[in-house]
Amino acid sequence: MLKTFFVAASGIIALLYLLNPGMGIFELMPDSLPLVGNLDEAAAAAVLIAALRYFGFDSTRFFSARRSSPN
Repeated sequence: MLKTFFVAASGIIALLYLLNPGMGIFELMPDSLPLVGNLDEAAAAAVLIAALRYFGFDSTRFFSARRSSPN
């Protein structure tokens, strides 16, 4: 129960961070830093994907090749 709450909370926080409603006011690392500026967004995306996977949403099917049925 507590683990589910923390996973859901971290997923929601990651989603809000990615949506960035503060328009850049709150940034862990500014995007203007070369090479490391987007690492915070990558980490938030990884947390969001992990939270979705915990709740059974498999995002890999969106990125896999579609198999066509033989005719």
